[in-house]
Amino acid sequence: MVDRERSAGGDGDEPAGHPARWWHALAEEPGRVQCDLCPRLCRPHAGQRGLCYVRKNEGGRLVLTTWGRSSGFCVDPIEKKPLDHFFPGSSVLSFGTAGCNLACQFCQNWDISKARSNDRLAATATPEALARRARELGCRSVAFTYNDPVIFAEYALDVAAACREAGVATVAVTAGWITDAARPEFFAGMDAANVDLKGFTEDFYRRRCLGTLGPVLDTLRYLRHETDVWLEVTTLLIPGLNDSDAEVGRLAEWFLANLGPDVPLHFTAFHPDFRMLDLPRTPAETLARARRTARAAGLRWVYTGNMRDREGGSTWCPGCAALLIERDGYDLGAWGLTVEGGAARCRACGHAVPGRFEATSPGAWGSRRLPVTIEAG
Repeated sequence: MVDRERSAGGDGDEPAGHPARWWHALAEEPGRVQCDLCPRLCRPHAGQRGLCYVRKNEGGRLVLTTWGRSSGFCVDPIEKKPLDHFFPGSSVLSFGTAGCNLACQFCQNWDISKARSNDRLAATATPEALARRARELGCRSVAFTYNDPVIFAEYALDVAAACREAGVATVAVTAGWITDAARPEFFAGMDAANVDLKGFTEDFYRRRCLGTLGPVLDTLRYLRHETDVWLEVTTLLIPGLNDSDAEVGRLAEWFLANLGPDVPLHFTAFHPDFRMLDLPRTPAETLARARRTARAAGLRWVYTGNMRDREGGSTWCPGCAALLIERDGYDLGAWGLTVEGGAARCRACGHAVPGRFEATSPGAWGSRRLPVTIEAG
């Protein structure tokens, strides 16, 4: 699937594209290429773009048109990604670009993910400038978010390399829809990932996202069993579409069998947006019921989000039920962990708590959202 635009070079004032990885020329059709980054495998002719809009055939070579360009930069709480077991309470420098390789009808960042590349990309930054700014701001990590970093993988990996040089961690907030060929190199640059598991049927992915479920499950298994990337998973529950007790139960059973009990799972609330304005918001009881179902299936760290819920948003010890990390929205309260050498345990009973921790108390960023600027150079 390709965008039918046929300009031969850049678009207006758009600079020349950055050389892309994960593509090959089609010998049987001179001048045409195939993108091998995501399972859509777009095959644009010269001047055309893939469905994501940001990967383009420029004169018989595939380029990324958004390298070094962003829709803006903002310091967020890490819990907003959401990551609850990755340096809790710390701040994260977040940014995205434009475009997406899926077409979710319920997209809650559609103004970015569906934007043409020139529409929203007002900010620019080199990887080195971005990593330096993150350190200046005291951010523990940088998150590739708002739209899917898979489609700007070259830029994300260059930023990740600069961040590692600067001692800053990197986070991919992604749908995990990536090919077997690109998956290892992309995630080798990441320290943590939150993968958006949008539903648990192929029909949902095909009808509501124009994608497929299989590659996402492959990504989850790969991250859990073949990498050291810290993994958490999010499922947005949409009334009447993917929130049935039966579907949540199947998801939880697969999760336990394939990822184990210690990968955190977040159930989050839908609100009407983009092309799904006719459905109601997710009731709080739907999230609470899904959490109970997943915990009953054997998952130890199950959370609710996108609505205020101290019970579902906090971390509780599966060994003695003590409150380990209290959360009121994105603000942290009581802290019941001991941390030694990066390993966290329940202060009351000693139960191990998986994740990435480096302090005996949480960070103090709170729920602030701070837009920032970054010098281009």
